[in-house]
This record gives sequence, structure tokens and C-alpha cells, in this order.
Amino acid sequence: MHLTPIPAFNDNYLWLLQDGRRALIVDPGDAQPVLEVLKARQLQLESILVTHHHLDHIGGVDTLRDATGAKVFGPARERIPEPLTRLRDGDTVRALGLDFQVLDVPGHTAGHIAFYTPDVDGRPLLFCGDTLFSGGCGRLFEGTPAQMLASLDRLAALPGNTRVCCTHEYTMSNLLFALAVEPDNSELIGYHARCAALRDSGEPTLPTSIAQELLINPFLRTRQPVVVAAAHRFDPAAHDDNTVFAAIRQWKNQFK
Repeated sequence: MHLTPIPAFNDNYLWLLQDGRRALIVDPGDAQPVLEVLKARQLQLESILVTHHHLDHIGGVDTLRDATGAKVFGPARERIPEPLTRLRDGDTVRALGLDFQVLDVPGHTAGHIAFYTPDVDGRPLLFCGDTLFSGGCGRLFEGTPAQMLASLDRLAALPGNTRVCCTHEYTMSNLLFALAVEPDNSELIGYHARCAALRDSGEPTLPTSIAQELLINPFLRTRQPVVVAAAHRFDPAAHDDNTVFAAIRQWKNQFK
């Protein structure tokens, strides 16, 4: 299997997984770059996986479905162009000979889902939409801090070697914030340097891994004493898991 992030818009990645003949695409906000890759590599698009309803994730769905006949799979409770197979937590999608488990991960949007499969060439693979980013998480447009924390806890419990396919190249800005939260985190300092080198070379920082994010992502580390202390400095009312998470998220919202 070959995994490729197709750049779109300013900072989106449309994730293409293919076996040399057949392909699936995740969150195709723009059809044109996908069609170009399919043509260049002589691939047949079989499946379109959608994590949530924002336009930069669904804008190309209709065009790709019409052009290729691909089947569309998406969240049961969100506004996704029909026809599609609507999915709920615990459902399984069969694509490219792989079984993808559907996980409900509300927070960024109310009906956001993720797709997880335990073995692609020896490693698990996660398509998480805008729930988890490297060094960050999605804004809470429709969900609550408690919902997002529970969703991130669920993803954090996946195997550490899981490849995490986030849908935006937000890593460098996220890491600047993470360094404000944990300036003495040596893992974070080293990761920031490695990601900066990748971006300087024009390379994506993604995919990341669950193990990596547990070491450097403040939104997966809100129960660590140093992060709790930083949250309390920002908002003295932060006193439990949910209010600490909410404080870190609000700090990130206004961080410059």
C-alpha cells in the first residue's frame, strides 16, 4: 500500500491510499488535484471516506463520485452530499481489502468520525480529520471541551505505532504554542527542530504517530502536572480534567 498526502488549498492534505491499481481518498475538499494524481498514476478510485461536513473536506465529493463511480462513506449525523453510506460508531467499512473501524469523535463538529484500521503493511493507520493534529487539536465549533477531551482520549488509547493522518499542515504553529505550554519538554524541542527541517525542505510533517503525540501534544497531555500548572496560570478557575482542557484550548484560540 502507498500512502500519499495530496496538498490542497493553503494547508489541507487529501489522503490517498492505493495499491498500485485501486485507490481511496479521504476528505477530498477539492476534486482537481485528486483527479490529476489518479490520471498520472493510472489508479481507479473505489472509495471516498469523509470525516465531517466542512466544505474543505467535502467540496470535491460530488465531482469525484460522478467521475469515478466511487462509493462514498461518511458520518451519519452530518450534512454530506448524497448518495453515501452513513456510518456510526462501531461500523466497519471495507475498502482496498482493508477493514476500517468507525470511531465517533465529536468536538470539532457534532458528528465527526474517524477511520482506523489495525494493519496496513504492518502498522495501524488512522484518518482523524480535524480532531487531532500534530501538536494540536481541532477548534470546538460544535462540541464541548468534555466531548473533545473524550474523543482525544479515545485516539490516544490506540497503539503507539499508529500512523496518524491529520488533514492540515498546522504542525509548526501548533508546536510554537506547545512550546509556550511546555518550554522545557526536551522531546518537544527535538520534534520542533525535526519538523522545521522537513518544512524547510518542502516536505510534509505528516503522518505523525500516537506515540509521538503523547510526548509533545499539549491536548493529549492535559493531565500532566506541568500542563495543568500552565493551564492554571492562564485560567485560575481550571481545576479538573475538563476545565484544564478548556483552558488550554482557549489559550490556543487566542495565541499569537
